[in-house]
Amino acid sequence: MSLVRNFATVGGATLMSRLLGFVRDVLLAAAVGAGPVADAFVVAFRLPNLFRRLFAEGAFNSAFIPLFGRAVEEEGDEGARKFAGEIGSALLFCLLVITAIAQIAMPAVVWCLAPGFVGDAEKFDLTVLMSRIAFPYLIFMSLLAFVGGILNTYQRFAAAAFAPVMLNIVMSAVLGGVLLAGVRDNTMLGVILALGVTVGGVVQLLVVIIDLKRLGFKIPVVRPRYTKSAKRLLVLGVPGVVAGGVTQINIAVGQIIASMQEGANALLYFADRLYQLPLGVIGIAIGVVLLPSLTRQLRAGQTDAYQHSLNRALEFSLVLTLPAAVALAVIPHEIVSVLFKRVRFDAAAVDGTAAALMAFSIGLPAFVLNKVFSPGYFSREDTKTPMIFAAIGMAMNVVLSLALFPFLQHVGIALATSIAGWVNTGLLIAVLWRRGHFAPGVGVLRRLILILLSSLAMGVGVYFAAISMQPLLTDGLLLVRASALLGLILAGGIMYGLCVHFSGGADLVRITKSLTRRNS
Repeated sequence: MSLVRNFATVGGATLMSRLLGFVRDVLLAAAVGAGPVADAFVVAFRLPNLFRRLFAEGAFNSAFIPLFGRAVEEEGDEGARKFAGEIGSALLFCLLVITAIAQIAMPAVVWCLAPGFVGDAEKFDLTVLMSRIAFPYLIFMSLLAFVGGILNTYQRFAAAAFAPVMLNIVMSAVLGGVLLAGVRDNTMLGVILALGVTVGGVVQLLVVIIDLKRLGFKIPVVRPRYTKSAKRLLVLGVPGVVAGGVTQINIAVGQIIASMQEGANALLYFADRLYQLPLGVIGIAIGVVLLPSLTRQLRAGQTDAYQHSLNRALEFSLVLTLPAAVALAVIPHEIVSVLFKRVRFDAAAVDGTAAALMAFSIGLPAFVLNKVFSPGYFSREDTKTPMIFAAIGMAMNVVLSLALFPFLQHVGIALATSIAGWVNTGLLIAVLWRRGHFAPGVGVLRRLILILLSSLAMGVGVYFAAISMQPLLTDGLLLVRASALLGLILAGGIMYGLCVHFSGGADLVRITKSLTRRNS
């Protein structure tokens, strides 16, 4: 299967998950608005997600996949099973210990992540309760990342990519039931939402376990021990805690500062959900597929294939990311209004979310490029260099967030996150290029410039089209507004496609053939 087809497999599954995620968030906005329950849910849900993306998807996968790939190449399936058994038992033991400590220390954890909640005892207690219920989600998602890493190494991407769909189905069902039952009590709402998160984690893990069974890969159950394999994983994984999860760390820093503004965490959450759509569909898909591909090519000494894969990933990511970033910057108000404005999500919430979305859109290309270039280091078992760059980005994010918050409030936090993302990604690209591990040709650079110009041209067209369609986008029935927004997006997509194809920025015919080509 071609690299582009693998991107499309993971990206398509992620797109389905994110679209269902929008359904979930629309229901969430209708059920809890941007009030105290929404603030508490954001912190409670983000807490296990932060640990998951740092320790599981970030540190764990960046270290595990290259080591597991080496075990497959050098020791065969039997050696790979032994390695997986040792790492899996150690991972589960660590997760149980972390969860137990978190349950005991949850008030202190919430105080660290949302110090602004301390002044509101009811909100603080609700956040602690919801966080305790939702935290076991970390266990199931970390094990999912572990099993998914095995499947991805064997070029099986679909199950791990489709698993998140189940969380959104479960949560949408829960929220739909809440709305139908007319639940209004804040504590009851919080408990139901947190339970939905944990149940969704169990269902997701079952999806990848079933696919692992179909693969015929049995992970032996062994006693947790500090083996040579576990030690090597730890050495590579600790730097990956920072390097692999820089975006999540930046978001967590913003969450702490945002807790000082009433409703700010909810506004940033909804804005984050919108820009996470292209980031998830493009960036995460590329990161998932690229790391095992680069690792395999380097192990086989195929340096030309390695460079080709990296360049193809760069082009493919920006041909989709740049127009998405421009669209989010040009029509954020229209997007937020159509998707979320209803019941308890009022005009003020729309304005606040749209402003944050515009600030996040500036950093979207950087967040995606981080997913493209980090595997260039991880595939060589170098997690220290990205860690240093991530630390620099985090320091800048903290300084800028504190400096901008008094003037721009939550929008300053979003802007600081974007700037920090560009600093981190710029360092990744510069050093990889200097070391000779990334060598873009003149043709690649030329096409990237044409992609940027095509995106800007589309942005101008969409901006003026939105002005002319303003009555349809802001007034009347939801169906009319949604249809108008969909028409605007389709028109922008057609405009961009024509510009980028006929300017030579991207060969859409070749990309289409790559997506439809069968294995030989």
